[in-house]
Amino acid sequence: MRSRILALLLVVVAVLLAACGAQSKEDVMKKLSGKWNDTKGYELQATMEIKTGAEPRLYDVTVWHTKPDFYRVNVTQEGNDESQMIVRNDEGVFVVTPSLGKTYKFQSDWPEQNSQAYLIGALSDDIKADKNATMTEEDKTYVFETATRNNHKKVLPTQEIHIDKKSLLPKYVSVLDENKEEKIRVTFEKITLGKEHKASDYAVEIDASDTSKEEDAKAEDEKTGFITHYPTVKLEDVTLLDEVNIGEGVERRSIMTFGGQKEFTIVQEVATKPENKMPVSIEGDPVDLGFTVAAMTEKSLRWDSNGVSFFIASDSLTQDEMITVATSMKAEESK
Repeated sequence: MRSRILALLLVVVAVLLAACGAQSKEDVMKKLSGKWNDTKGYELQATMEIKTGAEPRLYDVTVWHTKPDFYRVNVTQEGNDESQMIVRNDEGVFVVTPSLGKTYKFQSDWPEQNSQAYLIGALSDDIKADKNATMTEEDKTYVFETATRNNHKKVLPTQEIHIDKKSLLPKYVSVLDENKEEKIRVTFEKITLGKEHKASDYAVEIDASDTSKEEDAKAEDEKTGFITHYPTVKLEDVTLLDEVNIGEGVERRSIMTFGGQKEFTIVQEVATKPENKMPVSIEGDPVDLGFTVAAMTEKSLRWDSNGVSFFIASDSLTQDEMITVATSMKAEESK
């Protein structure tokens, strides 16, 4: 009898210990919020793999953040000298493209309403904002599945945030399409919490380099010719009605008109360096397309990529549809 009672007591104790050791979603969320959001600043290095195109593209990402609202994000494509930087300071939000000598200035609350998988504070907010978020436990990892809160949320509606149990820092984030297929993965290589930078470290430096590289680029463009890009996404009852090419070489411009259930125009031309290196104020909000940062208004989307400047204008496309068209653009030999 005593042995049975002892065995029963051992079972009860084991159950109680297991219950005490289990972490609820709310418990983990509270710890994450305290660790990620209460820090005065951070630095991180990450890699971002984008699988939405014909071939995966890999980017190196470096982030500085100092509370309350200073950000500096540098994104560089691996195997390519092309880089882009997003800076938020007391003067506004800036998007800098060094290879083009272009700096755009936005009056925007980025990234408040456009969370990014490489901003750990935004990930914490994503978890808290989604009342239907779920948490599962693996051996050494907490996995949160939440809704996304960025401009891709209709085509990439969910994300899985993998968090190390010991450090309570994110290991990687998988952004998924409606079929739960991974389209973007951000892998965190190093995160340093408590790292602050001076306000002057977030100043936007104006590139005053000479224009000799620009002339070399123009000569190369004239030799190879302009390559027109076409949207590969198929919108229902939408067709290409007209295509007009104006000018030659670096002066060439392509204008495509689409009609049907949705009507829109795509304009593309060779991207050239401006003579004036000062930041240019631009209408709209910065939107991360994955491969570049665009400027979006209710009826237009503007971006630079691979030496080409693009502009979409439409009264009938939604902002999500404009993003879908932009991310589907593929280069073909000029017709």
